[in-house]
Amino acid sequence: MSYITSVLMGILQGVAEFLPISSSGHLALFQHFFGAENYEETQMFFTVLLHLGTLLSVFIYYWRDVLDLIREFFLGIGALFSKGRKEQRQTTPPARLLVLLIIMATLPLFLILPVKDAVEAAMNNAAFVSLALLATGFILYFSDRMAKGRKTEKTATILDAVLVGLAQALGTLPGISRSGSTISAGLLRGFDRTFAVRFSFLMSMPAVLGANILTLKDVIETGAVDLELLPVYLVGMVTAAVVGWLAIRLVNLLASKGKFGAFAWYCWIVGTVSLVAVFLVK
Repeated sequence: MSYITSVLMGILQGVAEFLPISSSGHLALFQHFFGAENYEETQMFFTVLLHLGTLLSVFIYYWRDVLDLIREFFLGIGALFSKGRKEQRQTTPPARLLVLLIIMATLPLFLILPVKDAVEAAMNNAAFVSLALLATGFILYFSDRMAKGRKTEKTATILDAVLVGLAQALGTLPGISRSGSTISAGLLRGFDRTFAVRFSFLMSMPAVLGANILTLKDVIETGAVDLELLPVYLVGMVTAAVVGWLAIRLVNLLASKGKFGAFAWYCWIVGTVSLVAVFLVK
């Protein structure tokens, strides 16, 4: 792998991970029509580093939130075993409430485990991916037209978090944007637009970190780590982090102004073109 390839893969990861266009869907279509190398299978260690790069971009962009979440997670555990829980509940810090919401939103991902093989198999079905991209377009289009809510971590409910978590589980399907579906679900539940984006990206951190730890475990067990390519891999990782930070900023800007419609049209165009191509290219 060359440095140019590493940079290009980093850019692709940073852009597609956060913009509501489904990174997995684009990867599946690219591999189907162009016979591209599946880096997730042949370069597992590089794939882990790319995902860690975009995870780092979330941490940097929301670093104050992340530090507050970590602190309140442990303080919250301590509060469970302390006296005066009723009094503490009345003055629960917003960050501790957010921790609870993120935990509840992560639980629906376990529903994917029994159908994990079917979800992975969908990556090889270009027609399915194309239809899923069209569906993502409709999700984004209608989310633009939702009335602006006012819910934040202070007023959001457990049910709100679970429903957004179900949208995240749906977002594991190739062609369905994780960020697009979770932000739209938040807006549907009356989230403030800024909070909907913030919650979507923060709730992705446990899932992404957990998935990469499991993948890294497989990489170490198989010994598929080429240390000679480590400098090249790190360039891609840094690129993914920088581009990812810019993508998060762009999504926040567009969401605050209700401008997801542009991504809807993009998904419709790509989905339509690829669906037609499925029947033309044998």
